[in-house]
Formats: sequence, structure tokens, C-alpha cells
Amino acid sequence: MGRDGTAGILVAGTGPAGLIAALAMAKAGFSVDLVGPAVNGNDRRTTALMVPALKYLDSLGVLAALEPDGAPLRAMRIVDATNRLIRSPIVTFHAGEIGEPYFGLNIPNRYLNEALESAVSAHPAIVWHQTLVERWHPEPSRVHALLADGTEIVAALAVAADGRSSPAREAAEISTTTHPYPQAALVLNFAHSREHGFTSTEFHTETGPFTQVPLPGNRSSLVWVVRPETADELAALDDETLSIRAEERMQSMLGRVTVEPGRQIYPLSAILPRSFAQNRIALVGEAAHVFPPIGAQGLNLGIRDVQQLVDVAIANRTDPGAPSALSAYDRQRRPDILARSGAVGLLNQSLLSNLLPAQMLRSLGLSMLGGFAPLRAFFMREGLKPGSGFSAFGNLFTAGLPPRTGAS
Repeated sequence: MGRDGTAGILVAGTGPAGLIAALAMAKAGFSVDLVGPAVNGNDRRTTALMVPALKYLDSLGVLAALEPDGAPLRAMRIVDATNRLIRSPIVTFHAGEIGEPYFGLNIPNRYLNEALESAVSAHPAIVWHQTLVERWHPEPSRVHALLADGTEIVAALAVAADGRSSPAREAAEISTTTHPYPQAALVLNFAHSREHGFTSTEFHTETGPFTQVPLPGNRSSLVWVVRPETADELAALDDETLSIRAEERMQSMLGRVTVEPGRQIYPLSAILPRSFAQNRIALVGEAAHVFPPIGAQGLNLGIRDVQQLVDVAIANRTDPGAPSALSAYDRQRRPDILARSGAVGLLNQSLLSNLLPAQMLRSLGLSMLGGFAPLRAFFMREGLKPGSGFSAFGNLFTAGLPPRTGAS
């Protein structure tokens, strides 16, 4: 039981997904034990959070601290930068087309982590154990966790937010399907001489996407997906040479490029668990899904994990880790996670494939998006929130029906 007599929640992992899960569970009235080391202050990556995720963070009381350091994403553009026989047209998505001022905010992870850490530290219902879980012992009625400092925590539900290698997932006996890609992502920030106009551009190349995302001022973040050996070669270049290479890759779209200090390399893979909850342990974030960085889906999907897990926990407040509750969470998350990970995987494979049919299908799909506004609006809405595109189509259909005048 929790410290106040209610069912307690253990959250393992102190990345953004874990911190958000701890805050959300505490806000829902649960006592929370958060387990994980202090937040990494050297993370130079950025995270593009879409409007629904921002609204959820606002409900947790952290959005106001993030807005000054985020750059709005008012447009998102896809450019085929391959040298293949069949190339796709440029497609641009404008948030104004669906009545939004922006799709989301691109926020440096440093500020995101700081805001979440501050909120977690200040919440009276959260006890933060800045150590690691050494051993897990799931039981039918409770889950036990022995921490490295000797503390033992007993909880009704454990939230596994402990990353792609998730020891909690392993303790829950949840197997995974893993697909390594012949790709790595070089991540860095850079300054540029031209304004970005709050437009993010995803250049599709033969080795994966080269994605520029706006930051405040004349600065942007970059995720450059290449072969692992190429990533090592690029990271070893001096700043001036790497700046020239990046500018060439983006066709001088933003003028002169100046790479900032700090480069990180992340090998790419896809990981999908057989189940998203089992044995009193529920998976969120990268413990639940890992796929290439295409389309700004990662943490946005993780925040939806947290939202639905909290809803399930509230509906099963007396025992949020009961098998029926975990089955409900697994059932609710499965369509969203499978659809997003499948779509990203297919698009990534289409970039890597030299087969003409794959290139033709990708070109056809992007051509349809670029030339048919209702389809483009549908995908923009679905990209923000699953089901919202279908709802918009349904509303349009309903609006076109004649009014009902009475019973037949």
C-alpha cells in the first residue's frame, strides 16, 4: 500500500517519460516512489512536443516553464534529397491549414529535464530515490523492488520507464522483437545566417532522414541519420568542416551554418514488446516502443502511454496493477503503438530500399499528400492526436447531411 493507505505506484526511470509518469500519477492522487539517478544535464538533444502533449504538460503544471525556451513549429516540410531515378515532390504541412497556430514546440532536453525535475522534487506525493533497482520480484498481489541502497519498495503497480533495455520489462517476462538498422543518428545544434521561419525540414536521403528543427533565434537542432561508420567520420570532423558538410546537405537552405560544440551518436533500431503490461509492470516510453527518429513521434507517443496508464489506474484505484487493469492498458495502447511504429518503420525502409516499387509507392504517397488538401489535413490531425483525423472527416460528412425533421 502507499504511504497514505492507497495503492502505491513505483516508477522506474528518470528520463522525461518517467518524470512525467511520476507527476501524472501523483496528480491523480497516488503516492509515488520514483527510482532513478539525477537527470542528465548534458543532453544536447531537443524534443519536438506536439500540441496534445503540450496540453498534457500544462495540466501537470510544467508548460509555463518550457515555453520561453521552445521554438514553435508552424510548418513541417519533406524534401526528397535522394539521387534516385524516382524522386518525390516537396510536401509542406502548415499548422494553419487545420486551424492551429503551430504543431508543437521544439524544446532543448536540458530545459525539459530541468522543468520536470523541479516539478517532481516539489511534489509532496513523490519520493525520489536517486539510485537504481537492483532486483525485481513481481508477485500476484504486489511487485517488490530491492534498490541498490538497500531500500525495498512494495507497490501495487510498477511503471517501467527505464529505457530500451528495460530491466523492469525483463522482470515482467515480456519478450521483445528487435530489429537493428544499419543506421546511426548524429545529433547536434547549429546556428545559421538565414531565418528558419519556424519551419522544420526533413530531407529524405538514401541513408535516412536529415532533419532540421527550429530553435529560438537563428538556431536549429539536427538529427542526421547515416550509416554508423559515416556517423563516426562526421563526428570526428572539426567544426568548420562539419558545418560545411551540413550546409551542403541542406542545400544552403538556411545560409551559412555554424555547428555548435557537442555531438552525440545514437545507433538506430526498432524494439517492440510482445505485451505492454504484465505481472504488475506496465511499460511506457522507450521500454514500450523504439523506432527511428522520423516524424517527431517518440516522446509524444510516450506521453500518450502515460495518459492512458493513468486513466486505467484511476478506473482501478483500489488495485491499479491488477491483471484486468493491465490487460485494459495493453488493449488500449496496442493500436496506437503498432500503427505509429509500423508507419515509421515502413517509411524508413522505403528510404533504404533501392527497389523501384518502394520508391514509386513513396513518391505516389507524398504526391497525394502534396496535391490533395483534405488528405493532408487528415494526416496532420492524425499526427497530432490519433483519431482526430477520422473525427474531422466524420464532422464534415455530418455537416453535409440534411437536418433531421422528425421520426420516420
